[in-house]
Amino acid sequence: MTNLALITGASSGIGKEFARYHASKGGDLIITARREEALNTLKDELERKHSVTVQTIALDLAAEGGARKLIDEVAARGLNVDILINNAGFGGHGLHTQRDWAAEKAMIDLNITALVELSHGIGKGMVNRGGGKILNVASTAAMMPGPLQANYFATKAYVMSYSQALDEELREHGVTVSSLNPGFVHTEFAAAADLEGTGLAAQKGATAESVAKIGYDGMMKGKLVIINEGRLSFLLNWITPLLPRRTVLKMVRGMQTKSA
Repeated sequence: MTNLALITGASSGIGKEFARYHASKGGDLIITARREEALNTLKDELERKHSVTVQTIALDLAAEGGARKLIDEVAARGLNVDILINNAGFGGHGLHTQRDWAAEKAMIDLNITALVELSHGIGKGMVNRGGGKILNVASTAAMMPGPLQANYFATKAYVMSYSQALDEELREHGVTVSSLNPGFVHTEFAAAADLEGTGLAAQKGATAESVAKIGYDGMMKGKLVIINEGRLSFLLNWITPLLPRRTVLKMVRGMQTKSA
């Protein structure tokens, strides 16, 4: 298989668009998500349109041992991953203490634990072969605390910090690690996270296709942190850090408060 990419959360949204973009460049794929039927539909589309080879692995990465199962299955098939895109993740709206703990824990297990285990396991093979690229999908949420999505914002802050440190460790071994920090994107995320009716979900936002292209191209260039809009990048890097912390907290909470 040539230029093989492993993409998690590939059944919809940004993950599906990553798969489409990689296939359009002639790259083979391993796509994984929980929904087997959606994976098979995407497999058929990409193989028909681009004459690439697509393998599917349907599993729940948030389940106990999910990431290890994926790593072991890739190894059992004798596949060497050239590009790892850790895209799978989810959020959830509401006061942290009133949210279901099982859902909060599953968010940590998927957004952090599975991502780190895959980066460790697949990244080790890349280092041994002397090359590879990892793209971890974080969010602009990584760059500030997030009242009413406290756990989600914190998981993305972890992803951004971890990705930068890992890049510094692995770059001398031919492996780059990038953090993709998009703003609001029109996908199933808002509905799944119960964000409809908030100022955040009312934003114009970006398309999954445009974010996937910007993220993929930035990864291929070895960029450390990738933000999909110049205006957002300026705001988050040069304005927000200068504001009083309480002001930032109130601003973010206001964006995530549902209209009456």
